[in-house]
Amino acid sequence: MISMLSYSFMQNAIFVSVFISILCPCIGIFLVLRRYSMIGDTLSHASLAGITLGLLSSQNPILGAFLFTSLCGMLIEFLRSYFKKYTDLILTIVFSLSVGTAITIISSGKLRANADSFLFGSILTVTRFDMMMVLILSAVSVLTLVFLYHQMIYIAYDEEAAKIAGVRVKLINYVFSILVAAAIAVSIRIVGVLVLSSMIALPVATALQLGKGFKLTLLLSIVFSVIDIMLGLFISYYLNVAPGGFTALISVAVLVLVLLARKVPSGISAAIRSSSK
Repeated sequence: MISMLSYSFMQNAIFVSVFISILCPCIGIFLVLRRYSMIGDTLSHASLAGITLGLLSSQNPILGAFLFTSLCGMLIEFLRSYFKKYTDLILTIVFSLSVGTAITIISSGKLRANADSFLFGSILTVTRFDMMMVLILSAVSVLTLVFLYHQMIYIAYDEEAAKIAGVRVKLINYVFSILVAAAIAVSIRIVGVLVLSSMIALPVATALQLGKGFKLTLLLSIVFSVIDIMLGLFISYYLNVAPGGFTALISVAVLVLVLLARKVPSGISAAIRSSSK
């Protein structure tokens, strides 16, 4: 363990992972409560187009992912006005746009760098500049969430009532789209595009099983997120596998363990009641 932490790339990876484990559930809890989990998945794939555009223009791929994913998030919000009853159709449109862009650029042979590490996640590719980008995006996102906290809770539980109450729902939804893009951009290096949405949704899904209030559920989501990402990072290092995929497996395993743990007390109490009759 000590020898592993002596490597600068592991130190960089741990630094980024800490911010991922805090930011993703903060964004994810609002997506899950609004039943928008698939938007996170669509925007995760949209980030691949941003990465390829960044690499194509010789810019930082994380910045490219953030900018393009922000545009896609705002496009989803814009299209909601035209497809109010067909959210899945909006996601298909944005998914087709982003994946089509990514495949076209990758297949053109004009990329000077390999985009594969962004698909699966790699602890070796986190640079100092990436760390600065992660720090800035995470700080701005968390501060924005704190500032809009009460309005976003109102919108998450009842968007129509929030509009009647005078909450600027449209504007906040656009801002939230950018926050989702930021969470995705900071997570790409470690987690990878293909399983990024699991980091946004699964810790929240695990915390929801405990049936607590909103604030405690958010805190538990962060705790589960830290457990998932850190275990995935350290164990994947020793197994020599991509951290993104293994972290997703850890997330599913933790969710299953929590579900089983909830079943055990109810099973014991049922057995006691039946034996007492």
